[in-house]
Amino acid sequence: MSEHESPTEHQVRPSNQARRDLLLGIGAATAVAYAGSAAAAMPGHDHSKHTPRNPGLLDATNACLDKGQRCIAHCLTSFREGDLEMADCASRVHEMQAICGAFSYLLAANSEYVKDYHAICKTACKDCAKECRKHDQHHECRECAEACEQTVKAIEKAFS
Repeated sequence: MSEHESPTEHQVRPSNQARRDLLLGIGAATAVAYAGSAAAAMPGHDHSKHTPRNPGLLDATNACLDKGQRCIAHCLTSFREGDLEMADCASRVHEMQAICGAFSYLLAANSEYVKDYHAICKTACKDCAKECRKHDQHHECRECAEACEQTVKAIEKAFS
């Protein structure tokens, strides 16, 4: 660099076209974002599809999932200690978790499959509760059984 050149003369400056493209992109993104929020605020937009139709059932199902995770964790600890007495319990809870997890998702999404799927969830919860009750002396198993029983009641209430 010569002594007469300023440091800015050697720096790369964006072209006017690049600046224009950037501004157009920002403008387009802003327009899309605004259009989406404006459409949502329009009269006639149905917000009932955004919240679960059966919030009590969804809460019961999610509580069942939570208690099931705690029960399985307890079973795994017992397995590590060499006690396999609760293997059937862990198996039932594992199945219940898969079924209730899917049911929870369907409930949250207000899926048309909720009506068809509730029976399998009810059966899985009954079976899980029955197996967990065999280990009532462990609070994790007892709480899982209670949560499953509450889910069964919530299903019966929602679909009776």
